[in-house]
Amino acid sequence: MGALKPYIQSEDARAQADFYLQALGGKLMSVSTHGELMGAENEFKDKVMHMCIAVAGENYVFLADAIEPVGSGSAVALSIGYAAQDEAREAFGKLAEGGQIRHPIETQPFGLYFGELTDKFGIRWMITAG
Repeated sequence: MGALKPYIQSEDARAQADFYLQALGGKLMSVSTHGELMGAENEFKDKVMHMCIAVAGENYVFLADAIEPVGSGSAVALSIGYAAQDEAREAFGKLAEGGQIRHPIETQPFGLYFGELTDKFGIRWMITAG
């Protein structure tokens, strides 16, 4: 059986990871640069080639500094489900800082406590609580 792990190409992987760690809690698991892994001695040597963070428990997200320009917006959204509404509301509020709320977090007609936003890095998030 496989395990799905989101991999985000970022304009600034370190800043984006710090934002997610502040918003969702968690820790930096590892970070490696092009210089460390590939011996690069050019303008990419200090760029993040691979970073792993654990957020909101044991949910692993990978990030890397993009070598080419990154366009914002996509058809993909990251979703985190919480056991309690107050946890979901807190994470939603922190992720929304500097971003855009698409759907406020509240109980939906279909019964789920749900909110959707695009964070300040252009990543879509869906936050739910049971």
